[in-house]
Amino acid sequence: MKSNTVIVRTLGLQDYLATWLAMQQFTNNRDENTVDEIWLLEHPAVFTQGQNGNPEHVVATGDIPVIQTDRGGQVTYHGPGQLIIYTLVDLKRKKLNVRQVITLLEQSVVQLLADYNIQAQTRCEAPGVYVANKKICSIGLRIRRGCSFHGLALNVAMDLDPFLLINPCGFPRLKMTQIAELNKTANIAQVSLKLIEHLITGLGYTNRLILEK
Repeated sequence: MKSNTVIVRTLGLQDYLATWLAMQQFTNNRDENTVDEIWLLEHPAVFTQGQNGNPEHVVATGDIPVIQTDRGGQVTYHGPGQLIIYTLVDLKRKKLNVRQVITLLEQSVVQLLADYNIQAQTRCEAPGVYVANKKICSIGLRIRRGCSFHGLALNVAMDLDPFLLINPCGFPRLKMTQIAELNKTANIAQVSLKLIEHLITGLGYTNRLILEK
C-alpha cells in the first residue's frame, strides 16, 4: 500500500532555494498514487523567514542571505552541521492533521535525543524541541493540497553564532544548543540514521527505500 511506503533520500549539502523549488514541484505534481518521501540534507549558511514572519526578528544578517519562504513560523538559521529533514507526506492518506504531524516530528526528536542520554521537552506554545530551556530543534511546515513539505532542523554539530543575529523563531534572547555540546560521541551521519528510524516508525511506514541523491 502506498500509505505504508516511503522513499528516503540522503542528499548531502544542498542549496536552499533549489531544494525549496524541488519540494514545491514534487508537491504540485504528486497525486494519490505518489509515494511519500523524506529528504535528509544540510544547507549552506542561510536565514529563512516564515511566510508570516516579522522582519523585526532579523536583527542583523552579516554576509548571510535571508530568504522569504512559504513555511510556517518565524526566522531561523540553517548551516552545515545542522540536520535538515523534509517530510513530503500525503496527510490525507495518513489521516493526520497538521498538529499531529508536528507532534510526531517533535516526539521523534525527543526519542532520538534520549538515545544520547539527553532529556528534551516540547512546548505547547512554541513548536520545536528544547533542552534545559535552550532550543535544539526547529519545526516549520507548509500544507498544500493535503500534503506536507518543509520539516525540521536539528542542531547537531554546527556554528551557532549566526543565531545571535536573529530572534530565533521570533523569541528574543532564546538560547540555542546542539547535540555536540551535550554528547560528544554524536555525528551527523549517525544522528541521521537514528532519527529516520524514529520518524519512519512514528509515521507508520512498514516499507522503505533508502536512496543516495
